[in-house]
Amino acid sequence: MNQEAVKKLLTEVRKGEIPIDEALDRLKTLPYLDLGFAVVDTHRALRQGFPEVIMGEGKEAGDILRIIDGLREGGNTILVTRVDAEKAQAVRSGLPDMTYNERARALVLVETEIEIRGRGTIMVVSAGTSDIPVAEEAALVCELMGNRTERLWDVGVAGIHRLMNHIDRLRSAHVLVVVAGMEGALPSVIGGIVERPVVAIPTSIGYGAGFGGLSALLGMLNSCAAGVSVVNIDNGFGGGYVASLINR
Repeated sequence: MNQEAVKKLLTEVRKGEIPIDEALDRLKTLPYLDLGFAVVDTHRALRQGFPEVIMGEGKEAGDILRIIDGLREGGNTILVTRVDAEKAQAVRSGLPDMTYNERARALVLVETEIEIRGRGTIMVVSAGTSDIPVAEEAALVCELMGNRTERLWDVGVAGIHRLMNHIDRLRSAHVLVVVAGMEGALPSVIGGIVERPVVAIPTSIGYGAGFGGLSALLGMLNSCAAGVSVVNIDNGFGGGYVASLINR
């Protein structure tokens, strides 16, 4: 249940449109709903401004559907991350209204119009095309959290002239999310030419000495650009979430 749903409920009680006992019944699932196999945080949208996000990896389709059912009360936006195409099809067979973003590997259910809450634009930038799945997850989160979101793909340091053609766009963004694998240099480059916060996301893209994204992570953590903050490897969700909070 989100803030708007609670306000609506309280207004209806005040006007005498619904009895107090009925309102209490609607609030019984707060602050959590115990499903036996999962304890769903139904209070998170009210507490933090965005509902609990379901990590689809490792969960069966039936379990995901039960969790979604617990989160839908009050018109919450539902996001399920890390879902492969086969599992997404199984979930959608039980809930056809969900859409699947194959590139971001995410299932989404939007039941009420998303209000723009961000103060400016978030630009999500990928170093290479192999980084796009993580970048798209970040961009999707930004959009669902009520931000005007732009995408800029494949402008990594191997061809830095590609980035230079977009300097004005980069500087006009309020927050930048920069996604890179290999040596993870792109956030430092962008951080050195803009006066905005840069949220860096290392990806596991790279060869042997990349150590599954560890090299990119360490490179970003050691950035000499002062405005760069770093989230975990392949954590598009986390990067998009942090950028959204900064943009508010």
